[in-house]
Amino acid sequence: MGGKKKLGLKQMERMQTKKDEEDSKKKEKTAAASPREKKSSGIVPPDVKNEKIVGELKKMPVLTPYAVASRFNIRISAARDFLEQLKENGIIEQVGGNHNIKIYKAN
Repeated sequence: MGGKKKLGLKQMERMQTKKDEEDSKKKEKTAAASPREKKSSGIVPPDVKNEKIVGELKKMPVLTPYAVASRFNIRISAARDFLEQLKENGIIEQVGGNHNIKIYKAN
């Protein structure tokens, strides 16, 4: 039957002090390490009137929200809005897709 023998008071005290020291060392390491800055992908879409951006889009054979988002490092929702603005300005035209995804090409 048996089982693990109970520790004495002195042994329990030693284990507790050792654990406290390890915890304090871990806290010092995390405090010493500089916190990383979160790089959030941009929420604001690029400027529609910027010729450089429009020129890059015209080089792409097919424009989807994912392709634009990954190219300009913005969110997909912002890329979707950006493509809608370009469509309204007549820079691109919709060639396919459905209610979930739209596919565009440059004029």
